[in-house]
Amino acid sequence: MGRLIAVVLFIAVLVPAVLLARAWALAAGRRAVASAAVGFATPTPEGAATVRRQALHGRRVRRLGLLLGVVGIVASIVLFGEASVFLWAPALVIGLLLGVVLAEATRPRPRWRTGTPARRPRRSEQISPVLLWATRGVVLAELVAAVWMWQRDELPDSVGWVALAIPLLTWVLAEVALLRALTRPLPAEGADVPVDEALRTWGAHLVAAATSVLALLPLGALLLAAGIDLGDRVTDGFDLLPVALVAGGFASLAAGLAVAVFLVTWLRPVQVDERALTR
Repeated sequence: MGRLIAVVLFIAVLVPAVLLARAWALAAGRRAVASAAVGFATPTPEGAATVRRQALHGRRVRRLGLLLGVVGIVASIVLFGEASVFLWAPALVIGLLLGVVLAEATRPRPRWRTGTPARRPRRSEQISPVLLWATRGVVLAELVAAVWMWQRDELPDSVGWVALAIPLLTWVLAEVALLRALTRPLPAEGADVPVDEALRTWGAHLVAAATSVLALLPLGALLLAAGIDLGDRVTDGFDLLPVALVAGGFASLAAGLAVAVFLVTWLRPVQVDERALTR
C-alpha cells in the first residue's frame, strides 16, 4: 500500500510541470500572432530603426552574458579546483540566461512619437498572468528551499550564496524589464503599434522564461538533494516526505528543460519583412 501511495504522490507532483509546459506551449501561439501582425504592417522609418537597434542591443548584451559565464567558470576553478569540472556547464548557462534578462531590462526606449494623451497597454496583453505568477512562485520556492537547506547545514556557504543571489538578481532584473514594458507609452503611428506589441511580447516572454529556467533547475537540484538525504534516515512508518521531495525535484528539472527549449527557439529578434503584404 505504501508503494502505491508513493507512486500516486510521485505522479501528482509531476502534474504542475506538465501544466507549466502546456502554458508555455500556448504562449508560443501568442508570440506567433504578434509576429504575424508585424508582417501585415509597414512600419515608419523610426519603427524599423527601433527594431534594428533593439536586435543589436540584445546581441551585444547576450555576448556580455557569455563573458559572464566564462568568468563564472574561472571563478569556479579558483574556488573548487578539480571539482569545478562539473560546474562549467551550469556557470555558462547562468551567464547566458543573465545576459538574456539583462538585455531586456536595459533595452533602449523607442524613438518613435508617442500618442497624446499617453496610452499604455495592460499586462495581460503582453503575457499570460498564469505564466507571470508561475515564474514568481518558482523563484520564491527556490529561495525558500535554499534558505531551508542552508539553515540545516546541507549547503556549503559558497553554494548557498549562489543559490540565493543568482535567482534573486535575475528576478529583480526581470521585474524591471516587465515594469519598463508596462509603463512605456504606445506609439502614435498606427503602423508602429504591431511592432511595439511584438517587442513587448517578445521581451515579457524572454524574461519570464529565462527567470523560470534559472529558478527551476536549481530548485530541482535542491529538492533532489534534500529528498535523497532524508531518504537515508530511519523512520518508524512510511515517510512520504522524501518521495515528495524527489518527485518535486524531477518535476522542476523537467519543467526547467521544457521552458529552456521554448527560450532557445525565441531568442530570434523581431523581424520586419512585410511577408504578408508581398504575397
